[in-house]
Amino acid sequence: MAGYLAKCLEITTFADKLYSMGLIDEIKRRRTFAVISHPDAGKTTLTEKLLLFGGAIHIAGAVKSNKIKKTATSDWMEIEKQRGISVATSVMAFDYDGYKINILDTPGHQDFQEDTFRTLTAVDSVIIVVDCAKGVETQTRKLMNVCRMRNTPVIVFVNKMDRNGNKPFDLMDELEKELNINVRPLSWPINQGDKFKGVYNLFQHKLDLYKPNKQIITESIEFDDINNPELEKHIGEEDALQIRNDLELIEGVYSEFNIDDYMAAKVAPVFFGSALNNFGVKELLDCFCKIAPCPQPTQAAERVIKPEEEAFSGFVFKIHANMDPNHRSCIAFVKLCSGKFERNVNYKHVRFNKLMKFSSPTAFMAQKKETVDEAWPGDIVGLPDNGGTFKIGDTLTSGEMIHFKGLPSFSPEMFKYIENDDPMKAKQLNKGIEQLMDEGVAQLFINQFNGRKIIGTVGQLQFEVIQYRLLHEYNAQCRWEPISLYKACWVESDDPEEMENFKKRKYQYMAIDKEGRNVFLADSGYILQMAQSDFPKIRFHFSSEF
Repeated sequence: MAGYLAKCLEITTFADKLYSMGLIDEIKRRRTFAVISHPDAGKTTLTEKLLLFGGAIHIAGAVKSNKIKKTATSDWMEIEKQRGISVATSVMAFDYDGYKINILDTPGHQDFQEDTFRTLTAVDSVIIVVDCAKGVETQTRKLMNVCRMRNTPVIVFVNKMDRNGNKPFDLMDELEKELNINVRPLSWPINQGDKFKGVYNLFQHKLDLYKPNKQIITESIEFDDINNPELEKHIGEEDALQIRNDLELIEGVYSEFNIDDYMAAKVAPVFFGSALNNFGVKELLDCFCKIAPCPQPTQAAERVIKPEEEAFSGFVFKIHANMDPNHRSCIAFVKLCSGKFERNVNYKHVRFNKLMKFSSPTAFMAQKKETVDEAWPGDIVGLPDNGGTFKIGDTLTSGEMIHFKGLPSFSPEMFKYIENDDPMKAKQLNKGIEQLMDEGVAQLFINQFNGRKIIGTVGQLQFEVIQYRLLHEYNAQCRWEPISLYKACWVESDDPEEMENFKKRKYQYMAIDKEGRNVFLADSGYILQMAQSDFPKIRFHFSSEF
């Protein structure tokens, strides 16, 4: 009997080792990253071409839908197709050269920056797209600050080199100054604008020659020695002399590329190309797969969660309503942090402290989804959420009570009353508001003084998107009415009596949010300042995470 038990233990230990090896292999081949930029820098176009090279799509779409019938894969919402902008983060996964790539294409417009900030908590690295003519713009700076706070490694792709723009060395200086990070070119352009002939790939020692074509891959030539006279045959004497001088200057000015410095977010590799014309994208993807980090440890409130841990854990970083308008389905996007996720296995919903199993978890190609039986750390899994089971920040585990942090909602900057414009559709309107607020694109406050619903956003465009989606996805009409507010802040106190006194004194300025928390709606900076001065025992918070 003892021998039988020992044999069983040996088999179990061997099986555990095999599982652990499989887990580590799956972790090592995963790359989960976001593509970020200022609007119109070419972020969604770059995402399309990455999908094209990965074989995930066979023809790349355009972002501006009025110019071409095929729209971008990641811009699948009707309003995105009409406006030619991204208004929600899209998740896309594909296999490339033995790697499993998970791309999150984020909105560039500042009105949707909160969605982008939350997305950055779910990625291990970032590709920043910069327009060569416009350089580093406002939104790029803001997003880089978020990356810096989280020590997220970044690669910079300088786009639109086939158009006239800033000189490459001037761009390098601007990137270092504006993004506050050291840079190291890993490719270098040969002329630009109408005279753009390609790039020299310093990472792979290749000459990539430019031929404008939106659907095919460019010509690559192995070229170890830049002083080889053959160079003149490909790009002409003048450009050959210029690229040799430029590369000599690069080696003198910039330190040699060090992967450890990139992983520690101390240096940003820079690539040049034209996403629209398929140029420089494959080189970026090849380098990215080799140097970008695989899934990294995640900080929970209780401890650091390592991806190679056998116990499963993950958190909801995004919720999207109506991915399939025919079924009014809500999907919760879960970033896997550790262990293996399996279909039809019980996992603990930490906030509810109850077990749940999922019969149809999905993987994504933007709106298209397919059921998956298993997923690994770094993957993004979609879980059906038709009953409001999840909210942003929820944690799922194999049983451990852990809580992932870093998914706050910020105090809105613009406010409007939302009113029903069709009394026959009150039920549809209420459901639409509830589901759209669950997505985290805007915030709902119920005014305690008059019971009216107030929507708070960070930009005007969000009001238009909400109105459009309510009409087209829920068949509900709303109208906006003005309200003059300066700031919404969450309030709390350890002194219940003081809190009650504050609520009575400020009754007409008090509201509750979707979670039932007290919110003070200050109509001016002076009113807020006076409230903080008059009630020192009340704590005023400008984000919902406290």
